[in-house]
Amino acid sequence: MPRARASGILVVDDDRLTRHLTRSVLTKAGYRVRVANNGLEALRLLRSERFDLMLLDVWMPRMDGLAVLDRIKPDKRAPKVIVLTSDDAPATVLKAIRRRAYEFAHKPLEPAALVKLVRTTLSAKPKPPIEVVSARPEWVELSVPCTRDAADRLQVVMAHLEADLPQEVRESVGYAFRELLLNAVEWGGQLDPKRRVRISYLRARRMLLYRIADPGPGFSMEGLSHAAISHPDNPLEHDSIREQKGIRPGGFGILMVQAKVDELIYNELQNEVMFVKYLD
Repeated sequence: MPRARASGILVVDDDRLTRHLTRSVLTKAGYRVRVANNGLEALRLLRSERFDLMLLDVWMPRMDGLAVLDRIKPDKRAPKVIVLTSDDAPATVLKAIRRRAYEFAHKPLEPAALVKLVRTTLSAKPKPPIEVVSARPEWVELSVPCTRDAADRLQVVMAHLEADLPQEVRESVGYAFRELLLNAVEWGGQLDPKRRVRISYLRARRMLLYRIADPGPGFSMEGLSHAAISHPDNPLEHDSIREQKGIRPGGFGILMVQAKVDELIYNELQNEVMFVKYLD
């Protein structure tokens, strides 16, 4: 019986040591690895060989990684791309996402983390892209497919946008954003990848504002008997209701979000929510 073809990986980085170490780690993990030291060399190899995955640096001489993404984006046979870079500026992250990078990770990665990331990416089914509607630093707007995977990927993006904030603010905002986003993709979007959630992030001098709009019909707070928010005098009363309905333990999400942000506002249908965190 013939052996399965080893996945082909192209490592593109202008740093010689990074290329050597990455190739060594992935070769030992059983992959077929080629390297290129700039974007032009990467395109030449892509024309002559088949690759399943490309690990792509951003800033390189002659042709940078973003230009490579522009060149291969129309080609349906192009490999999946993980952008690996030490430049974690929000503008760079958003440019990579807009050009349909599959994943974005900060380098250097520990060998075990690198192999795990490569395996996960290679085994993943094709993902609907996160679409960048606006990438201005003070106004970021994204269209996100209703999947848990997309929600996880978006957490990485938002962490870059908030990197310069105090840790307490990052943790509070990160928790609130994740809870409300998961509610949107799970309940509003019914985990249907063909449906999308609209995310807006507005940054002013004294506040952060997030808006999450899901494609669902909305909900009523009165219908959330299984959530702690519906039992303000006894936040644990909802546990028995969840057990009766066969719902996993939990139900503290909205209540916890209220405690971590300064304002939480729903529209009339309650399929759109905004929260505000003041920075003073």
